[in-house]
Amino acid sequence: MINGNNYKRVIIKLSGEALAGDNGFGLDNSKLENVVGQIGPIINKGIQIGIIVGGGNFWRGRQGSNMDRTAADHMGMLATVINALALQDALEKHGIQTRVQTALTITRVAEPYILRRAIRHLEKGRVVIFACGTGNPYFSTDTGAALRAAEVQADVLLLAKNIDGVYDGDPKTNPQAKKYDNIKFIDVIKNGLKAMDTTATSMCMENNIPVIVFALNEPDSIIKAVSGKKIGTLINN
Repeated sequence: MINGNNYKRVIIKLSGEALAGDNGFGLDNSKLENVVGQIGPIINKGIQIGIIVGGGNFWRGRQGSNMDRTAADHMGMLATVINALALQDALEKHGIQTRVQTALTITRVAEPYILRRAIRHLEKGRVVIFACGTGNPYFSTDTGAALRAAEVQADVLLLAKNIDGVYDGDPKTNPQAKKYDNIKFIDVIKNGLKAMDTTATSMCMENNIPVIVFALNEPDSIIKAVSGKKIGTLINN
């Protein structure tokens, strides 16, 4: 049953890597279709959806170069616009009204981010895709997701990643790593866990926004998270 937790407004953070193909670069149409196929039923239940997209499938940090951090971060912001426009196109081909808003002003391709306009779109049942993170260098798209969730007063922040939850170690290198079903924000920070960056974690903790971390590739993962079914890791106060 969708909306089992009575969520009225949710923010979904999609990592760029979760939208990429097997080689970890670019866009995989099957990944986009997976997202679109789950958004439709949720919207039809009257739940408002905002989506934050990362850009790691096109550009990630300085990629080992000596590039200036500010320049590299601005390049990453532009990479998120590519993903946002691709996701908008996929959603609208399925009849789902969508708006892209960018924290950097790129009016030829998207609206500038304006809070009241974003909320109005959500109230009208449109999916709002937020690109360019916070619009500032030195802040991740995780922080952008936490910021937008706080600004639009979302009931929950969903982190759709390539990993199925929060672990006490790296499950890729440590087969004994333990997965948490539920953990407090303060423990994520104290233990240096890699659910999301510390700034984003602190923002969600201070604004009492619960976070669910789960794997996008699990069948119906977004629907399960919105429905309150057991999936991934719940982070809260």
